[in-house]
Amino acid sequence: MARRGTVGALLTSGLVAMIAIGGAGGYGVGLLTTTDQSAAATGTAAAPLGGPGSSSPTPTATPSPTPPRKVTYDDSPALKADDLKYKTRSFTVKNVVKSAVSVRVPWNWDFTQPDPPTTGRFTDPTHKRWLRLEAGFTIRRPPAESMQVRIGELNRLPADQSLNILSQDVEGNAATLAYTYVPPKEQSPEGVLRYVVVRWVADDSGNCAVEMSSTGLPQDKEALLAVLDRAADSVRREDSPLTAGGTSRFGQRP
Repeated sequence: MARRGTVGALLTSGLVAMIAIGGAGGYGVGLLTTTDQSAAATGTAAAPLGGPGSSSPTPTATPSPTPPRKVTYDDSPALKADDLKYKTRSFTVKNVVKSAVSVRVPWNWDFTQPDPPTTGRFTDPTHKRWLRLEAGFTIRRPPAESMQVRIGELNRLPADQSLNILSQDVEGNAATLAYTYVPPKEQSPEGVLRYVVVRWVADDSGNCAVEMSSTGLPQDKEALLAVLDRAADSVRREDSPLTAGGTSRFGQRP
């Protein structure tokens, strides 16, 4: 089993306590919530169909489910764990709080961030593998719970993304989820199958402090897990307020 890392989550003494709103967990997306309820659940009666004094409902076409896309496979040589050399990299993310993050990653993987900088991403020279890290969110729930939130999100993906959950594991201070899927057409017009392994790592409180995911091709499985293990073993998070005036509740995450 992969080794589990520890996280030093050091919050600045002046940091105002925050009440978490919303949920989190997403692979680059926020928590999706289901608000629809049945009539029985809400206690409201369903309208009669075709009864006396009422008109018959107009027939509507039933939408056809979206069929899975044709999956293609990138047969590039597999990434080799033994070929990877690591160095410590540092960056800052901003979400509910500002988190200074340090982590050991492959030395020649390029660093990028979105705007606003809610995550950090290290991408290999071929642009076919990457490691994404997320911090700055409220430390509020254990890794196992964050993983279940993610699974719920994934299960709502369209059928044409061919999701296949391979494994889920909780051990020590971390939860790990592995799956394959086909990215949306705008991200992968060819429909190349991707392998993803996500890990939620807790701090001393037992709650998730860092979310990280290692993505590549199915043949990269062992190397992607090695990259994730090294990152989980070495990651550190140190928080401070976004501004001198306090903190923001923007974008709740894991």
